[in-house]
Amino acid sequence: MIENIRAAYVIARRDFTAIIFSKSFFFFLLGPLFPLLIGLAAGSLGAQVSEDIDQPVIGLALEEDEAAKLVKARAALARNLGSGSLPELLILTGVSPSDPDIKSKLNTASRPLTAIISGSLEAPLLTGSQRDVKRWSGKVALLAETALSAPRPVIVKGDFVAETDSSEKRTQLGIAQGGQVILILLTMILAGMVLSNLVEEKTNKIIEILAAAIPMDAIFLGKLFAMLGMALVGIFVWSSLGLIGVSVMNAGIPDLPAPAVGWPLFCVLMVLYFSMAYLLLGSLFLGIGAMATTVREVQTLSMPVTMGQLLVFFLAATSVTKLGEPIEWFAVIFPFSSPFAMIARAAQMDNIWQHGLALAWQGLFTLVIIRFSVILFRRNVMKSGRSARKKNLFARMRG
Repeated sequence: MIENIRAAYVIARRDFTAIIFSKSFFFFLLGPLFPLLIGLAAGSLGAQVSEDIDQPVIGLALEEDEAAKLVKARAALARNLGSGSLPELLILTGVSPSDPDIKSKLNTASRPLTAIISGSLEAPLLTGSQRDVKRWSGKVALLAETALSAPRPVIVKGDFVAETDSSEKRTQLGIAQGGQVILILLTMILAGMVLSNLVEEKTNKIIEILAAAIPMDAIFLGKLFAMLGMALVGIFVWSSLGLIGVSVMNAGIPDLPAPAVGWPLFCVLMVLYFSMAYLLLGSLFLGIGAMATTVREVQTLSMPVTMGQLLVFFLAATSVTKLGEPIEWFAVIFPFSSPFAMIARAAQMDNIWQHGLALAWQGLFTLVIIRFSVILFRRNVMKSGRSARKKNLFARMRG
């Protein structure tokens, strides 16, 4: 085991040094920036669409007749504007318009509330987070004016709270989706380089020379970690440039809402889960490279894996909002979707022990795939032994 680790380290150091100090590495750093920009634009568009179709619930702490008028006004406006353009209204029982502890009802109602309307229809008070109050003040004013048939505009006052359970869940859900998109983009961009590296050395017969001196398991493991190190260097450069750009444009790094485990641990888990996703997909690509002899065969065999990776990502993305349900547990346990499902859990759940189990399970499955890839490589490439001589003998006999 120690000799295999030493051999893997030698191979990893050799490949890593050759890649990092090559002239093409600079262009490698520039290349993925364009897909990342497209991914960021698509993510922003998706966030905007999600915001547009979001259906919040606003509680009504009004007099009974005023609450009924507001509900009736919403029904009338929904027929013309569409139900999705207006917040859902929930009449709160046992809550008076002048309740001094109205903020506590945001998280203790029968359903998670985005905000609460109190006061009166002539002077409504909207209690909620600053983002939600600014977003829905106009719609609440429209509902109040419709309910009163008021000839003049109704002014909605805001009473801000730090964060509601509803808005916090939306924020964490957005972080989970963003983490998954970043992982799949980086994995698909960088993992394919393992294939080209292996096929090139197979063509030049370098891999056979290495196999004569070093165990194949160590060669595959070393190559995989060398490519992972190269990918992490690229990610470090891109992240540094991104942080510098954001800090320059905004005069400092903005204060972003934190995921459930906090930003420091979330960033560490992002690196770890990217590494596991890369190792899982890279080890699978090593198996494909073991069966392929030309670039055309590589492209033919890698296409189903790439499509399968997209399906795995869609599985993990679908389960983001279904924590604890069977489909989400399947995404967590299935090795290839596990890194994406677990980073979503890190954004929404604060227990840490589960990540240790997930990383151990993913690492174990990576070793299994590497072992299987080595077996394929020996059967398809290393054919200079006894079995190959028997095969040639049978061929001559048939001739």
